Amino acid sequence: MNKLAIFSSGTGSNAARIIRYFQGHTSISVDLIVCNNPHAGVLNIASAAGIPILLIEKEQFFRGSAYVPELQARSIDFIVLAGFLWKIPVRLVQAYRHRIVNIHPALLPKYGGKGMYGHHVHEAVIAAGEKESGITIHYVDELYDHGQVIFQANVSVDPEDTPETLAGKIQFLEHGHFPRVIEEAVKRLNPR
Repeated sequence: MNKLAIFSSGTGSNAARIIRYFQGHTSISVDLIVCNNPHAGVLNIASAAGIPILLIEKEQFFRGSAYVPELQARSIDFIVLAGFLWKIPVRLVQAYRHRIVNIHPALLPKYGGKGMYGHHVHEAVIAAGEKESGITIHYVDELYDHGQVIFQANVSVDPEDTPETLAGKIQFLEHGHFPRVIEEAVKRLNPR
């Protein structure tokens, strides 16, 4: 069984979708939720699903072990970033090279980098007068929003769109594509 850890900092709508998608899966399971926010909604989702939680703190994540020993002790094979707002430290990237994926709410390389998450991305897309936006699912490397792109999907940005309406369109794409793309990436890595 390929064991996934989902890293999330917020409400956990993508995490919930991923958990549902892999329930009863024959070769992939969600075995851990990793969170840096003790008040995040994703913790309730994990508890309701009976999935163990690892609450992490900044000092150990960035200047300590990056929680690599804890992940390895739980036999985690693959890491999914679903609304996780901290940059992944080099130690963790190296331990899980080509086994960490992220979803970004824009068509990278546009609107990526430090500080470009959530509503900040949608505001920037609308302010720039873009005609389309979308999602990018990519492998994580040592730079923000930089790793090899696995999948992109786009939506139109209409003149009447607000950051909130655009966020709704983007979330629809995320929920529709992210679990399937994760499944394909894990199977390519380890076709059990």
